[in-house]
Amino acid sequence: MRLIKNNHRLKIMVLVFGLGLVVLALAGFVHPVGASAVPSLIQNPVQTSVEAPDNAACLSCHAQQGLTKTLPSGEVLSLTIDSSHFAGSAHKDLACTDCHSNISSFPHPDLQVQTLRDFSLQMYPICQKCHEDQYNKTLDSVHMQAIAAGNTNAAICTDCHNPHSQPVITDSTGALLPEARLSIPEICARCHSAIYDEYIQSVHGAALTQQGNTDVPTCIDCHGVHNIVDPTTTAFRLQSPQICAKCHTDPAIMDKYGISTQVLNTYVADFHGTTVTLFEKLSPDQATNKPVCFDCHGVHDIKRVDDPVYGIQMKQNLLVVCQRCHPNASLNFPDAWMSHYIPSATHDPIVYYVNLFYKFFIPAVIGSMGIFVISDIVRRLIERRRGVKNI
Repeated sequence: MRLIKNNHRLKIMVLVFGLGLVVLALAGFVHPVGASAVPSLIQNPVQTSVEAPDNAACLSCHAQQGLTKTLPSGEVLSLTIDSSHFAGSAHKDLACTDCHSNISSFPHPDLQVQTLRDFSLQMYPICQKCHEDQYNKTLDSVHMQAIAAGNTNAAICTDCHNPHSQPVITDSTGALLPEARLSIPEICARCHSAIYDEYIQSVHGAALTQQGNTDVPTCIDCHGVHNIVDPTTTAFRLQSPQICAKCHTDPAIMDKYGISTQVLNTYVADFHGTTVTLFEKLSPDQATNKPVCFDCHGVHDIKRVDDPVYGIQMKQNLLVVCQRCHPNASLNFPDAWMSHYIPSATHDPIVYYVNLFYKFFIPAVIGSMGIFVISDIVRRLIERRRGVKNI
């Protein structure tokens, strides 16, 4: 009897235990408490979104005149933004927080900089967010190489482009606007003022800055824009004739001013240009003492060729230039120079007519000799067939 009771109790316990497992299983199906539940809470915490202030809110303070912050160096950082300039800038459709992403409330986070330059160096990498191609080009430029070498004064994005007032500088096709070309030398002059002073006195600089002539080259036409290379290298020197040729072989530009477009062809055809071209192709890093364009014409201080004081069209001026490489050159030495013109009836007519004479004379002489030789061979073959013996 006791055994029956014990078995009955055991059955009841097993039944209760089984029902408990079923209830737990159903609860786990409806509200799973697996290993993925806790990580989901960790990976996706509830975040309180902070709405970024709009530009009007920012400018309500930053449009005030005289808003500044004194840095630990004692320098004063201006915090005033001219709202009218910003509204007319290329960045007018951007939100302030697109660049100043660490600012969402007031008071703002403290600036972790010591000097004004530290602030600029801290901020300019933000440009990469929108201008990745241009930013990447600067990484190999002479300016970035200088910064990497410890010269923190080398140019960065914001030294050339003020982010709060930068105007639109290209048209819908990407071409540089005329007003942008006119302003380029002044931008470069912020660092290169001595070169700017030379440039504005040159034939190119005077035409651009005084006459508004956008046909002439400005800084970026020779040096590039964001990928500016070191102009003191041998490779740049050897490549310089091609740089000059971009304008000086273009009839659309040169014909306006009556300038020969044969500059590159005549240069490459002579001893100087041939040697430089060979070095450029075969040994671009090896120096040569053969002259390139700027050795004769100058770099930033290029003058008109007919300038009475400096122009190398003047025989006495050209002699001085030639004597830099040919110290024993006599007064008549420059007479051989034809100023990058191919001889014609109007330019160097004596050379032209002599060339023309030899174009007919040499084929006539060689042709006559060829006819004589061929006729002699034919005569000998005929006489041999006839059995005639030559004495």
